[in-house]
This record gives sequence, C-alpha cells and structure tokens, in this order.
Amino acid sequence: MAENPEKKAKFLDRIANESGVAIVVLDERSAIVSESNNNSICVSLNASPEFSPACAAECGRAFENAFKERKAFDYECHAGLQCRALPVQDAGKPFVAIIGRTFVKAANYRTTTEKAISGEWNSLPPSAFFDNVLISGSTSNIESVSEKLAKFAAAEPENVLELEAPVKGPAEKPVDKTEARALPKRAESESISRLIEKFNQERNRVAGPAEPRREHDDEPRPDKFERAGGSIAGRSARPTAEVPPVQDAIAAWRSHMGSLMTLPYPRACDAVLAFLAVRYKVDSLIWLEQRNGSFASVASLGALKGKSVHINLRADNQRLLDAVADQFPLELRERSSAKPAADCRKLLIFPVRVGPDIRAAIGIEVPADSAIELKDISRFAGTIGPQIEILRLRHEATSRDWLARGVRRFSESLSQIDNDDFWTQMTRATAELLRAERVSLLLRDEGSGQLLPKASIGSAVDLATTPEIGDRVAARTLESGSTLLVTDLDAAKLTPAPADWRYRTSSFISFPIMIGDRRLAIMNFTDRAEGGVFGESDVELLETIAPQIAVAIDRGKLKLRAGELEKRSITDSLTGLMNRGYIEERLIEEMNRASRHRFPMSLLMIDVDHFKTYNDSFGHPAGDIALRRVANALKETLRAADVAARYGGEEFAVLLPQTPIEEASAIAERLRQRVERTEFPKRQVTISIGVASYSSEFTEPKDWITAADMALYEAKELGRNNVQLYENLGRSFREKIH
Repeated sequence: MAENPEKKAKFLDRIANESGVAIVVLDERSAIVSESNNNSICVSLNASPEFSPACAAECGRAFENAFKERKAFDYECHAGLQCRALPVQDAGKPFVAIIGRTFVKAANYRTTTEKAISGEWNSLPPSAFFDNVLISGSTSNIESVSEKLAKFAAAEPENVLELEAPVKGPAEKPVDKTEARALPKRAESESISRLIEKFNQERNRVAGPAEPRREHDDEPRPDKFERAGGSIAGRSARPTAEVPPVQDAIAAWRSHMGSLMTLPYPRACDAVLAFLAVRYKVDSLIWLEQRNGSFASVASLGALKGKSVHINLRADNQRLLDAVADQFPLELRERSSAKPAADCRKLLIFPVRVGPDIRAAIGIEVPADSAIELKDISRFAGTIGPQIEILRLRHEATSRDWLARGVRRFSESLSQIDNDDFWTQMTRATAELLRAERVSLLLRDEGSGQLLPKASIGSAVDLATTPEIGDRVAARTLESGSTLLVTDLDAAKLTPAPADWRYRTSSFISFPIMIGDRRLAIMNFTDRAEGGVFGESDVELLETIAPQIAVAIDRGKLKLRAGELEKRSITDSLTGLMNRGYIEERLIEEMNRASRHRFPMSLLMIDVDHFKTYNDSFGHPAGDIALRRVANALKETLRAADVAARYGGEEFAVLLPQTPIEEASAIAERLRQRVERTEFPKRQVTISIGVASYSSEFTEPKDWITAADMALYEAKELGRNNVQLYENLGRSFREKIH
C-alpha cells in the first residue's frame, strides 16, 4: 500500500465512510493531499474568502501544531466540529491527518445551522452547506479511526516508520480540567466491565457475600419480594425485627442484575421502580435523569405515569449533595393555597449517584402525613447507579448512531429538492425517522396566513378538501412557535379529531418549522409505529434536523413562487391557456424533435366566428365570457399532451404532438362540435379551424403557422363553422406561403 496512491485513497475512503467521520491529509504546506468523506460544512467555509481565514487558523495550523509536540491533539473548531490532528508519515515524508470534522454535541450542530440560515454564514449556498453533514454524537468513531491510522504515526525524525511496523495505540487525548468531574466524559472512557466491577465492589461492601444463584432468578417476579421496613398511611416508620435491612434489598436486587443488563435503558428504569413499588408498598414513583441542569422524567408508575416532570435542580445543588451525605431524601411539597400544609402531597427525591456525581434520582410521591423507611431507599438508590449508568450510556450510544444514520438519510432526501415529488419525499423521510405512520406537512401562506396542505403520509382523509385544516391544533401551535407534544389527548384537554380520521392512538407531535420569526410550516406526527407514544427524544430529534427542514421548505416555497411567476408569464390571464409567446417557443422545440425523430405533428389555428359583432352587440364583458367558454371547451376536449394557447384576440392555436393529419382532422371536428353544443349567455357561438401537418417545407415556426392560417382563411371563405386542411388547398394557393 505504501507505493500505491490509489490503494491508499481507497483505504482512507473505506474507513472514513465506515466510521462516518472525515479524514483529510495535509502536507507541510497545509495543502490537502487527500480527503475522504469530508464534511460539507468544512468544504463550504474553506471555499469562502470571507470565512476561510478562521479555518486556516485552526485546521491550517494542524501540521505545525501536531509536529511541534510530535503527538496527536484534539480541538473543536469555530464551526463546532470535533477534530483530531494526528502526525503521520509516508515514504519518509511528514503529513498530518485531520480525523473527525464531526459534531459530537447536538447544541453545536444547532448553533452552526442557525448561523447558516439566519446568521453570519447565510450567504453560503444551503444545498452545498448541508450536502454531507457529519454527526457522530461521541468521540468513539474518532478514536476508532485513530487506532487504524496509528501504524502510520510519525516516528522521530531520524527514523522512518514502515507501513508494516507494529500497530501503536491511539494518542492520548488531553483532559480538559474544567470537565474533570463531568460524568459522561469519564464514563465514556471507562469500559462496561470496569463499571460492573465498581458496582459489584460497592454492592458487596454493603450486602456482604453473594447468595447462591437459584434457577429462574433472572426473571422478574414481584411476588417473591418481601416487604421492607417503614410504612405509609399511618404505619410505623421504624423497622421491626421481621423487616429485612437494606442488605437484603440489594441482595434481592442482585438476582435481577443479569436480566436487567439485557433490557433497554427506559425499561430498566421501569424495572427499578417496579421493584421499589412492591418491596416498599408505594404507588407513585418516577425515575428522573439529569439533563442540562435539571431533572427530567424517564420512567414512571402509578399516579405519576405518563406525566412529564421537570425539577429545576442542578446535580451540584447543595441540598442534593447533603441528601447523599446524610443518606436521606430531599423533600419537595406541592404548592396549594386551597389546602393546609398538612394535607399537601410531597415528592421525596432520592439521589442516584455514580461515583461522586449525581446522574439521576428516584422520586416517590406520598401523602404529607405518610412515612417510609427513608434511609434504606437512600442507600439502595446510591448503590444501583453504576449499573443503570451502563445501560444509559449504551442507550445513548445506540441513539446517537441511529440519529447519525437518520440525519444522513434525511440529508439525502433533501438533495432531491428539484424533483416534482420533493415535498412527499421529505415528509416520508421525516416519518421514517420518527417511526410515525401518519405525517402531514402544512405550509403557511405568507400573504393570508392560512395553512395549506402540501404533503401527507398515511392520512385517512383528503386534506386538500378538508375544510379549516389545521384550525383545531396546528394553527395555534405554529402561532405560538412552541412544539406541542401530547401523550394523552384527554389529559391535554384537546378536542378529539373527527371520527372519520381514524387515528389509532391519542399521542401526537405538532412541530412548527421556523426561520427566525418567520413561521413557514408545521408538521404533524400521529400514530407511532407499534402503538407507542411520542416522547421528548422524538422532539429532540426534530429539533436537530429542524434547521435543514426549514432551509428545504424555504427553498421549496421559493421554487413554488418562481414557478407561479413563470406560469403567469406564459399564461393568458383571461382564459388560463398558454399565451402566444409560449406556443411559438414550443413550436421551435417540437419542429426540432420532429426533424430528428420524424414524428408526425399537427397544428390547428382556430377563430371564433363573428366575434366582433358579438362584442359590439353585447359588450366586452360578455365577449370575455364567450372566450373563456370556448377555452374551457378546448381544454375539456383535448388530450393531456396537446397544447392549447390563446394566440391573440379571438384566435387560438392548438399543437398536437405525434399526431398525423387524419387524426388531427378528427380532433378538430370534435372541437368544432363541442363549441357548437356549448351554451353561451347571449347567442350561439361557433368556430372555424384550419389544420396543417408538419412537413420539411416549413423551415421556421412562422411558415407552419401561416399554413394553418391559410387553411383557416379557407374555412371562413366556405361559410365558417367548419374544418379545412392545408394539405387539401390547391398548389397555387399553397405556394402563396413562399
């Protein structure tokens, strides 16, 4: 491989595409030697004279910085992309491989896309900017690629590292001391086996030697749990001799560890709550996860089931830290002016820690006068943290991979914006991401503010004919600019949809699409696959791709407006038919096509008989009505491929592609009869028609038009309301065309 540049390029392309990160190789002049799966954001910024200096200050100095210390270094660029510069060597020459150029934080991606939509980068073409956006969600892919390229790592200056040299491990990543206590960073670097080992050590310290394993102990069986100490609703809060201590609770829990580790993270949280509900005879419990400085619900039981609970407590809140130290819960009481304090319910918060960090909490809702064995549950909550954290990290990694694949598929769908079915494709791609069986896209008319259906998937009704579409929920949601997530229609106190819409579930998302303050559209998602409910993770996914949806919709609406303007420029405003300019341009195209392929083709020139007299007798408004009715008769009689145009005044032209003279004569006669049978408000109206089939004697469109006009003149000479063919005119008469 060392002597084969093509093979090297294929190798780099393969590992870059497999890992979903970029690999860009620079020489000592910072010139690109090779690039594989490069992020389109980097390509756009580097190509811009305005923004490339910022790139040069970071990736442009990667070679210098990497070889200064002769080891890899990590950095986050001004676009929010995570990068690693790895010094490498090939055939004795030094290079630097920039690995990554990928988003590992959703917040960075949102910030970058906002800059591209309405910020400092909005001058860059959106289609190129979002062509190949890389989202990894973690640094694991960068680590993996670094390991694969480690055998090319640069040696000391006097040594040349051959490609067959032993593989080295990846370079150490410098630790950001400001994040030294951030659990996710540390946990990502720890193996699952290490976390399990830590959990076992902590559990054995509390619970003592492990019990012998019994058959079927891995199966959850609530009926095998004994009640723990404590009480609610008037029972004694003090443990008795018969009540098992916390060691027994942890020993009982340990028997479920094997089966728990096979569960998805949310179901594992459910299992913890179910265990506590049975063992401590409590009804309403909730598992809370620390997210962005507050606790949010992940799983719940009893009266708290299905409720979205947020508690504004940071993980470093002193009251929480004191609760961990004292092995006692934090107590939160409901605020109610209608109840005395003694009657208000309370939520007991038991912190769940992993090492020194509080990653989650268990909430138990009880009446104000109730008591349970608090210390036992506190110690239990503090012990099970590492095990659940393993599942959380596994769930997060899986979700990130799925999100990256989904965003990539979604980006591919946006590349089809020039297709006629773009709107349906984009709607279908979004439906697949959220696993929604029904999705509708409603565009907002920026003039009237009305919502107009543009695309739908799985709808039981025709949205285009549904009156007041969106008035029930969507219009208000778009006006507020805030996402509406509903897990239960009754609980949300919303008016149900009409019965004939046949929704299977009452869970839905109404998601506004906006650019700044401009409200572009709204997407509605209903009927989650397999009967599930939509959750906050679905909203987070939508928020991740929302900037791309907004750009695509804005471009699509611009294309629609351009199409409408173009249509108006080639359409006759009175009759709705094509105008003279369009038919003359089309004749040029069809004449060229007929010359190449020898297709038969015919042209009709039509005149409304005695139209001047009609106008003089009944006025121009009546004349306009007569022309519109003639135009409608033409449209209703002609085939889809035929082209009708108002040529001027009361004269019309009809192009009949791939139509020989005999068939054209029959079509012309049908048109004449149709107009003759049409009712007009003042008096009967008829038309005269001249027909000319295309032949090599016509060198320009005007020759062909003149030929059909000559046949039309003959029809008028013969008394009007008839059809005449140019081919039937005498030779001397036809020669007048030349």
